[in-house]
Amino acid sequence: MMDIDYKIVFTGPPGAGKTTAIGALSDTPPVMTDVANNDPGLGKAFTTVGLDYGEVILSETERVRLFGTPGQERFAFMWRILATNALGLIILLDNSRPHPLDELRTYLKAYEGLIGEVACVIGVGRTETHATPSTDEVADELARHGLLCPVLAIDVRRRDDVLLLVDTVLAQVEARYWEMNA
Repeated sequence: MMDIDYKIVFTGPPGAGKTTAIGALSDTPPVMTDVANNDPGLGKAFTTVGLDYGEVILSETERVRLFGTPGQERFAFMWRILATNALGLIILLDNSRPHPLDELRTYLKAYEGLIGEVACVIGVGRTETHATPSTDEVADELARHGLLCPVLAIDVRRRDDVLLLVDTVLAQVEARYWEMNA
């Protein structure tokens, strides 16, 4: 039986890789609520309509629970529900989409107040084929909103890249703990 659970939420627009990231990292078979996509604007065969869920087992008594939000704005009510009691937030962006910074702004607004209270990292995918916006431009957009979060270029299919996102969240949590208890 697990004694300590950590909760990290993956969020971002449709197609950013939330389901793939959780699947790449989860030590247990992930739970996914994907259905056939009827929106041709999303450009993918399946889309998440509820949540994705996976787990990373740290020890016999500790695990990290990974929750993925649906990306479509019509499911925005789920975003904050899934973020309740989260230790951290991972916002994924897909640089191959037409307006990644506009999509980032959508999620910054949706999680306004929560970002800053919980650890947060931005993962930018498909940078190898779509160089803009750069991670620096994403960081500049965060700064315009008064936010300072790590921004990493990642490939959600690679376990090590997704693990780096989770490690970055956990490092922020640890730093805050030591700062508060110093």
